[in-house]
Amino acid sequence: MLKIYHNTRCKKSREGLQVLEESGKDFEVREYLKDTLSEKEIADLLQKLNMAPIELVRTEEKIWKEDYRDRDLSDKELIRVMAENPKLIQRPIVETKHKAVIGRPASNIEELIG
Repeated sequence: MLKIYHNTRCKKSREGLQVLEESGKDFEVREYLKDTLSEKEIADLLQKLNMAPIELVRTEEKIWKEDYRDRDLSDKELIRVMAENPKLIQRPIVETKHKAVIGRPASNIEELIG
């Protein structure tokens, strides 16, 4: 089953949700700012995304710039920071059983769900 990690206030996330709705496929919506991800869930997503933790961080967010930008954080620490501050996680993320993509641009989602 498909799953979208969604932020209702984000235009790109809403566009990703629309792609899934128009696909006709079954999917689950997880509003990750309300239903936050555990460190293990983030680590699992990173594996499916095939990316390093820093690549998943929204480095333009105020909290990143003020609290973390100048720190030398390990991958494990970055995962913890994202778990504690879900606003820092790139969005939207669409996940299948074996793979995930960041839905920017939305064509990434279209390629994933084929």
